[in-house]
Amino acid sequence: MNMNRRDALKIGAVGVAAAAVTTLTGCNNAAATPAAAAAATTTGKKVLGKHQIVVIGGGFGGLTVAKGLKKKDSKLDVLVIEKNDTFMSCPFSNAYLGKLEGLNLGTFIFDYAQPVSAHGYGMLKSEVVGIDRAAKEVHTAHGIVQYEILVLSPGIDYDYENQFPTFSKEKIADLKRNAPGALIPGSEHVALDRMLKGMDDGDVVITVPSGKFRCPPAPFERASMIAAFMKKEDISGKVIILNPGKDIAKGAAFKEAWKELYNGNVVHMDFCKIDDVDTKGKTISFTQKIPTGKKDADGFEIMKEEKKSHKYAVLNLIPNNKANGVVAMSGVETTKDSFGKVLMNGCSFQTKTDKDIYAVGDVVGHGIPPSGQTAVWAGNQCVDEIINRLQGKAYELPVKTTTVNAGNVCYSMVGDKPEEAIMVTHDFSWTGAVITGKGNVPKGPDGKFRSSATAKATHDWYRGVMADLFS
Repeated sequence: MNMNRRDALKIGAVGVAAAAVTTLTGCNNAAATPAAAAAATTTGKKVLGKHQIVVIGGGFGGLTVAKGLKKKDSKLDVLVIEKNDTFMSCPFSNAYLGKLEGLNLGTFIFDYAQPVSAHGYGMLKSEVVGIDRAAKEVHTAHGIVQYEILVLSPGIDYDYENQFPTFSKEKIADLKRNAPGALIPGSEHVALDRMLKGMDDGDVVITVPSGKFRCPPAPFERASMIAAFMKKEDISGKVIILNPGKDIAKGAAFKEAWKELYNGNVVHMDFCKIDDVDTKGKTISFTQKIPTGKKDADGFEIMKEEKKSHKYAVLNLIPNNKANGVVAMSGVETTKDSFGKVLMNGCSFQTKTDKDIYAVGDVVGHGIPPSGQTAVWAGNQCVDEIINRLQGKAYELPVKTTTVNAGNVCYSMVGDKPEEAIMVTHDFSWTGAVITGKGNVPKGPDGKFRSSATAKATHDWYRGVMADLFS
């Protein structure tokens, strides 16, 4: 029997086994108490040790801070607390769903032991269950970690409960299993990949979160990569994007790619509110606001609501995002929106609430875009800020200029065979009150947004940032 590539994908699922490690210990100085030797207790829980700087979260921002601090001063005692066994990259992971040549799970999954050994910080594999700012303690599932300075880089959580207040816990659990969001590192990326490889003809539906969320271009890049996968595998169907608004990050660039590469097979639908999901019947129900062509007395478009439903082969329901619960545990002041970003102390990565707590990554309250590159940039600024503090020096962002050109460069893969990508750059600027970002989506010499050169730059950026964090 002849087997084509599509058949092989269905039966060739990749398994990943990760060894569970409770504690990885780097070359911390003698002031730190090793967890194995800790005997003191606080409120009945074991004190694992006290560290100069504790970083919560082993993602792009957290690892940048840990490495940067040790690079600046190898004698610093730095501990990273991370709940996952291994690092998994969300940036560039949509390319894996698109099955671009040469990519596999090993491209995105890394062993924390490598940077611990290379850079000399410590790592505790455990979940944070509470923070006592008065006592300067982080309470974990394994015991208490005391700190002098705390850095929050915990990432995001999903907000199913507020988005779907009538859904039971069982229904939400069912959605997590059968319509994974795949915006948080972990098994949901593997689950979504398995569903795509196992699908026959039919549509893939992707939902866009409301409000602030991790990596605004991500749902639209994912739509492009899944469309590329379906095209290569000769799967008949469309990729349907249900957007609660009308905005598309890098919108003109994505629309150009969808029109020219996918022949109408990527469909973006504005103003769609998800009402219900039947995972057994594979049906999603939603309400869409449709323009009537009429305007009210103030000149605004009059909209009407239409109830709709759509059958799908695969559903990627990306729920609304909020700051990881660690932020609430810390008790620092946050923005009043549904996400809850940390309010910062002016143009600083020190929190407004507590001079001994800093924040980087998705939860930062500055007006800069959430991305892997931004987390690295912010992490490096946070390192300089903490080092200046420890040396008794005042800290300011670079004073020779108030702008960092291309402080963030964010790439999105949009095509395969040939591989093509688009990009956006953000210039960061500050006035003393907040750091902001202004975006630009450039075109190439041929007048198009996408190019093979940008696809190569995407690969190069990813290899470079991973090498920087893990070697």
